[in-house]
Amino acid sequence: MKKIVYIGLIIAMTAFAAYSQKPTTKPAPKKPAAGGGTTDATKPVKDVFDRLVEGIKQNDVNKVMSTYEKSDRILFFNNNGTATIGWDNMKSNREQLYAKTKNVTLDITGLRIEMLGKTAAYATCKWKQSQEFDGKPESASGRMTLVFKLIGKDWKIVHLHTSPDSPAATRPVMPSERENPSDQ
Repeated sequence: MKKIVYIGLIIAMTAFAAYSQKPTTKPAPKKPAAGGGTTDATKPVKDVFDRLVEGIKQNDVNKVMSTYEKSDRILFFNNNGTATIGWDNMKSNREQLYAKTKNVTLDITGLRIEMLGKTAAYATCKWKQSQEFDGKPESASGRMTLVFKLIGKDWKIVHLHTSPDSPAATRPVMPSERENPSDQ
C-alpha cells in the first residue's frame, strides 16, 4: 500500500510540475456582464497580484502588505524553507529586509489564475528576482502559489508558498524525496 501511495504522489507531483511549466496563461473564465458582454472573472485577483508585484519592484512594504489579509493566522512558506505566521510578523520581516534592499527587478512568467468559486482563487507562476541586498548583488528564481479569498469587497492573499529553483545545499531534504521508487 505504501508503494502505491508513494507512486501516486510521484505521478501527481510530476504532472503538476509538467503542467506548471506551460509558458502561456490559461484563458480566464468569462462571466456575463451587465449589458450582455462578458467579463474576466479573474481580473480582480490579477489586479491584486499585479499590485503585489509592483510593490515588490518598488520596494514598498505598505503596498505589498496591502495585498494580504491582515490576520494573525495568515501563513507564509518562505523561499528559504522557513514559515512565517501572522500579518504583523510578515510586515516586520519585510520592513527589516526592504530597508537593506534596492534596485529590485522581478520577472513573472507562466502566471495562471484559477477561480475556486465566487470567493476563492489561487495563482501560480514562476519568478526570477535580482536585487542589491546590503550592497551586494543577489538573484534567485523559483515557483510561487498564492491563495486568494474575497474578504468583504476586497480580494486578499491568505496564503503564500514559494520554492526556489535551486535550494541551498544545506537545506534538509526528506528521505522520501531522495529515494528512488524503483528501489523499494
